[in-house]
Amino acid sequence: MIAEMHSEDQAELNWEQRLLRNAARKTELKPEYQELKFTLHRKLLDRINLDALASIDNDRIRAEVRQAVLTIVDSEPNLLTATEKQQISGEVLHEVFGLGPLEPLLQDTSISDILVNGHKQVYVERKGLLELTNVRFHDDGHLLRIIDRIVSQVGRRVDESNPMVDARLADGSRVNAIIPPLALDGPLLSIRRFSTDKLMPKDLVEKTSLTPGMIRLLEAAVQARLNIIVSGGTGAGKTTLLNALSVFISPKERIVTIEDAAELQLRQPHVARLETRPANVEGHGAVRQRQLLVNSLRMRPDRIIVGEVRGEEALDMLQAMNTGHDGSLTTVHANSPRDAISRLEVMVSLANANMHLTAIRQQIASAVHILVQASRMSDGTRRVTSITEVTGIETDIVTLQEIFAFEKRGISPEGKVLGRFAATGILPKFNEKLLAAGIRLPVDMFDEIVTIGPA
Repeated sequence: MIAEMHSEDQAELNWEQRLLRNAARKTELKPEYQELKFTLHRKLLDRINLDALASIDNDRIRAEVRQAVLTIVDSEPNLLTATEKQQISGEVLHEVFGLGPLEPLLQDTSISDILVNGHKQVYVERKGLLELTNVRFHDDGHLLRIIDRIVSQVGRRVDESNPMVDARLADGSRVNAIIPPLALDGPLLSIRRFSTDKLMPKDLVEKTSLTPGMIRLLEAAVQARLNIIVSGGTGAGKTTLLNALSVFISPKERIVTIEDAAELQLRQPHVARLETRPANVEGHGAVRQRQLLVNSLRMRPDRIIVGEVRGEEALDMLQAMNTGHDGSLTTVHANSPRDAISRLEVMVSLANANMHLTAIRQQIASAVHILVQASRMSDGTRRVTSITEVTGIETDIVTLQEIFAFEKRGISPEGKVLGRFAATGILPKFNEKLLAAGIRLPVDMFDEIVTIGPA
């Protein structure tokens, strides 16, 4: 029989978690310690039938397995202290139920990215800066088992015939894995942590990611159903910003979201979430973003939000924006607003090679109203560096007009980026659309200047 888990067991588990976090900060893991852990893991699997425990409450399973591990540890000839016994039993539990050596890192809320470069090297990102950890896997096979455990939970697979995969953890964290033969020095695993505390617009203002005037303009644009594209590089905060902007969408609207890996966190009550699907073992059954986007038009959406446009679906997105689905939001990888336009042109041409460039630019100019550029600074902070209006097309070129910009002025002795947010003083042409929607912005807002750091 499996014993009931008492409150003192829970307290011990919490202590066990603290021990694991402390263990992750040690400078070196002894090889014999790793060998002992895997020996105990094998003995545990020989002693208990995990399949038979599948129907039992998870807390009770953990309590019983933990007791079994402690019993095995006590029978080992190795001389271990009580603290070491608790620590190693906790780590074996993570090998059985969790993601092994990654569990202490996943419990650390200050970590935003976990980057595994083979079984011997694990980096994490804290506050925008990378640091090497002491976390190690036993070997490449151990790392591959953890990767397989992650991807199999969302119905995906990774093997030699399909050596690249995108997946997500139970908490929504984004996962990418690539294994040999494509990864030359062992399996590579990247985890973009899912923030449990969704950043609201006011939080972005407090973090100096943008100014009150900038967020007020974007709020008005969302409420007036203007089409907005958030552009930026990897890790620039595009999805975070997209989530923040979605707060301004009316709860009365029906929203359809389309993503490769679901990570948007919309709080509206009427949200239909769609996610792509990879091909099966035979190479069939893949469902791409373009197919989902075309299907979403038949779902009576008030707004369509695409997590990221990266291919042929760009054409369908633009056509949706031009045919009544205004107020749509998406992101695109680009280093500047002008680059974002160029990337859209390339992606649309992939969908229809016979489409003339002038026609593509006309589609972009009529569909997109605002480009919001997000950038990651050298000190790890994320900022909105430009809010740019698409004003039309002139001599076959899409014309842009910057409304707000962040001007970098230098670096402080502490390594912090100094600069200022400055409005260009130009009243956007889409102000007429705002007035038509009953939104009147103060004119002095377009003269706003906010300095970051010493003036």
